[in-house]
Formats: sequence, structure tokens, C-alpha cells
Amino acid sequence: MSSNINLIDSFQEFKDFKNIDRPTVITVLEEVFRSMIRKRFGTDENVDVIVNPDNGDLEIWRTRVVMEDGFSEDDDLEIELAEAHQHDPDLEVGDDFIEQITLESFGRRAILAARQTLVSKILELEKDEVFKKYKDREGELIIGEVYQIWKKEILVLDEDGNELILPKTEQIPADYFKKGDSIRAVVSKVDMMNSNPKIIISRTAPEFLQRLFELEVPEIFDGLIMIRKIVREPGERAKVAVESYDDRIDPVGACVGMKGSRIHGIVRELRNENIDVINFTSNHSLYITRALSPARISSIKIDEDNKTAAVYLKPDQVSLAIGRGGHNIKLAGKLSGYEIDVYRENDEVEEDVDIEEFADEIDSWIIDELKRVGLDTAKSVLSLTQEELVRRTDLEEDTVQEIVRILQAEFE
Repeated sequence: MSSNINLIDSFQEFKDFKNIDRPTVITVLEEVFRSMIRKRFGTDENVDVIVNPDNGDLEIWRTRVVMEDGFSEDDDLEIELAEAHQHDPDLEVGDDFIEQITLESFGRRAILAARQTLVSKILELEKDEVFKKYKDREGELIIGEVYQIWKKEILVLDEDGNELILPKTEQIPADYFKKGDSIRAVVSKVDMMNSNPKIIISRTAPEFLQRLFELEVPEIFDGLIMIRKIVREPGERAKVAVESYDDRIDPVGACVGMKGSRIHGIVRELRNENIDVINFTSNHSLYITRALSPARISSIKIDEDNKTAAVYLKPDQVSLAIGRGGHNIKLAGKLSGYEIDVYRENDEVEEDVDIEEFADEIDSWIIDELKRVGLDTAKSVLSLTQEELVRRTDLEEDTVQEIVRILQAEFE
């Protein structure tokens, strides 16, 4: 009886597993028992296994055909008449001999092995179910509780106790959490590593900002306003292009809310990240102008073939267009899909010189590298800081300094 209790305890332990439905657990249990039967009798094709889904009670019934004495060729499928009569004198040749098999008859060692197999299979199923559940939820907003904090990542538990990982790279720079804190993020990536689901969540992904807007702005959730694109420098600035399907609805006003009531909650969640909400338009010139908000543009020239835009501003607007750390112009470029160059209105850009004209002073491989990143004129090179030139190209800092010196001399 004790061995029977061992397996039943296993069932009670797992039948209400958080991510596995009961029919699946019953199927696993039945397969474990059938494996035991095959090891003992060689086959399970003549055995019925019945598991009670409510309490885990088990019944195993084995059926063998009654044969004439001396004519039984397979004891696993057949039984001789004399032996059958020891259990039921009324049986005749050709009848089915049905007997109940008890778990105790398998022996303690087999019972323990079966329990281990059961635990292993259920845990494996649990991992698969967690993986499937979160694979289908990539991009969704989830709420969890901070369980453990390490240097490079935070361990978060969801409402079912599943482990989620928030890497440092997916945290907003100003994020600060303590154990037990509630945390909001989006499911970013779901993988299987060594048979264990690894669920990465993110607070820096554009989808996180989109889900927050869907929570705060009913018109977005209802589909009356559509978010066309989101670009972010997490913790610094974000730009959100929105479009309304109803002419009566101002999409920017709806997203910001009365006196900023709707957007304030989002800004707080993002640790005071500045959020620019702009009206989407298919007019590229107007779109770039809006994307460079809060700067006011005087004029703009667009090169559709090379996806570049030359933007002219009054001197006091240039720093606004570029933004602190260059975030504003960088995000405007990402949002519009154009490489944006900013000029003061009095810049004489028409006197530009093709970069090939400097072939006698600058090595050809350096010229090729500048052209590779779209810098094919002297002014286009000089419009960038030396730090930006080093970042965009594979050139050393000393080389960049020498290039700038040569080009600047042309215009002095």
C-alpha cells in the first residue's frame, strides 16, 4: 500500500500544476504506468489503465485469452485453462481472463523509478508550457515582482512564480528597484536554454512605450488613433508619431491629455523621459519639420534618392534642433528615415566641394570610407563633430583630426 501512496502523492502534487491542464497530467501519468507495465510484461496492448482525474486513484486491468493447457505460446497475452480456473472455474477456452494488477506487485524499486520519471516529465511539460505561454506574448506588457537584484540583471517573478530576467541593458538608466517592488515591462525575447525557458523583459524597447500609451489613451486602445512609429533614447527622449482615423479627434491632444494628464503618468514610468508626440504625415518635408520639434525650421531641402535632408534654422534654433547630447536630431532622423544635416541660415553651403577634389591630400581609402557613410562633400564632413565622424566611420581619431584640418583650410 505504501508504494501506491507514493505515486498518488505525486499525482496530488502535480495535478493542479499552474501551467498544465489536468487531461495532460492524466496522459503523462498513464504513460508512466504503461512504461512500468511494458518493462514487467513485455507489452501493454492488452492492458487498460484508468486514472481517476479527481483524486488520482489508479486501476490497472490486464486481459489474456484462455488457451488449452499446453497450447499457450505467450504468457503475456495468453493463460492456460488450468491456471485460469484457479481464479474463475466458469471460464472456458477462448474466453477473456481479466485480472487487476496492483501497484504493489511491481515492487518498491519500480515504484520509486516511476515516481522519478513522473516528476521529471511533469517538470519538462511545465517548462514547455511556460515557453509556449511567453513565446506567444512577446511584445506584451507584463507586471511582476522584483525577487532578486544582481549587478547585471534583475530576477522578476510573475503572478504564477515564473522567472523573468530584466538585464541591465534593458533597464532605463535611472531605474532603481528594491526586492518586492512591482515592475512593469514588455516581454522582449523568449528562448530555450539547456531545456529551461529564458524570458527576457525590457523597459527600453519601443513596444514598452507603445503599451503604456495603449493603457493611458483609450482612443489608441480602441483603434481610433494609431501609433505609426516610436523611437527612443531610453531615459532621455522619445518621439511618437500618431495618426487619427477620425477627423474629429486630434491625435496629439488625445495622447497628451488635458493639461498633460495622460502623458504625465507615462513620463513618470519612464523616469522623466521627454516625450514628443507628433502628427504623422506622408509629406516628408513636413514630417521632418515636425520630427525636429521643439526647434522651428526656416526651410528644408530633401534629397529623396540619398534619403538626406538639409535643414536651415535661425542660429538660436540650432541647439534646439540638435538637442542635448544630439538626441533630438538623432531621433528625428530615426523617425523620418532621413539623414538630417543642420545649417544656420547664413551658411554658404552652395560653395561646397566634392570630397574627391582632395585626393592629393587625403588617401583614397580614407575618401572611400567617408563616401561609404554618405559623406561625399567637404561641408557634409565638417557638419559633423569629430566624435560623430569617429563613430560613423572606421577611422582613427588622429586621422579624423587631420581630415578636418585639411577641409577647414579649404574654406578659410
